[in-house]
Amino acid sequence: MGTHAAPRLRLPTPLHRLLNSDGERHPTENVLAFVTLGLGLCALVAATNAGWHVAGAWMGLVGAVLGGVDQFISKTTGERWVIITGLVASGLGFVLNLANGGLM
Repeated sequence: MGTHAAPRLRLPTPLHRLLNSDGERHPTENVLAFVTLGLGLCALVAATNAGWHVAGAWMGLVGAVLGGVDQFISKTTGERWVIITGLVASGLGFVLNLANGGLM
């Protein structure tokens, strides 16, 4: 019985070149960038329904905090573009959901 290596997930080539423009892999920074973007988009979608304001506000807050942390550790300009887009979406989603009722 031989050992099998776990399959490695790879980004599509154009996206890989954009995010890792220095030629090195940055898996942690890339994952955090896309999590920030995803949370921001989910917070914006949640802001369209007043009944989702609690979940949307928390998603926006967590996305903003994660994006801020990732901004400090990011290595390339491509990563920073994704992070800033996610930060803006998270912040806007947080504020809109806060206007509908807040975190509680």
